[in-house]
Amino acid sequence: MLMQLVAWIAAGLVFVSFFMKTIVPLRTVAIASNVMFIGYALMGLHFGVFDKVLPILILHMALLPLNILRLRQIKATIRGVKNATNQEQSLENLIPYMNQERYTKGDVIFRKGDPANRVFLIRKGRVLLAEIDKCLLSGDLFGEIGVFSDHAQRTLTAVCDEDCELFAITKEKVVELFYLEPRFGFYIARALTRYAKESIR
Repeated sequence: MLMQLVAWIAAGLVFVSFFMKTIVPLRTVAIASNVMFIGYALMGLHFGVFDKVLPILILHMALLPLNILRLRQIKATIRGVKNATNQEQSLENLIPYMNQERYTKGDVIFRKGDPANRVFLIRKGRVLLAEIDKCLLSGDLFGEIGVFSDHAQRTLTAVCDEDCELFAITKEKVVELFYLEPRFGFYIARALTRYAKESIR
């Protein structure tokens, strides 16, 4: 009876994880389900059915460290890009869809007039927007203006002012999140408004 109860709790946690809209709660619930399934499988030793639940034990013993590792990486990335409370909440939704990229000092990330097919987030380093002599630092998002412009072209040239670690997300995923995630849509709207004000000035 106890073994069945543990199994139902573990299954319930897996079910709940599908309702999580952000990655940190999802990974947290996944870790809890891994622990419950491991406990369920180990109870098989006491009830004499260990050979039947051995695949469950192996699966969740493998998934547990993976989920812990991914959760640690995501939290480290969120801390690394945090530069404002509202921005942290908005950008958290981007991180699972991003690919890590590294550049050395002097590398051109994109040039003015290039197709705007990705948005970038600075994890480490400094990026110079050459035409306006503006430096972007860790936690800054850039490239979103071109993605939402009429012709989807870069409006500025971005150059690494020092060795950089960036995260990149495709235009298609950015547009999808813009419509599906209200907080991210609001963040983009504010970024475009700031850009318009700076252009007027």
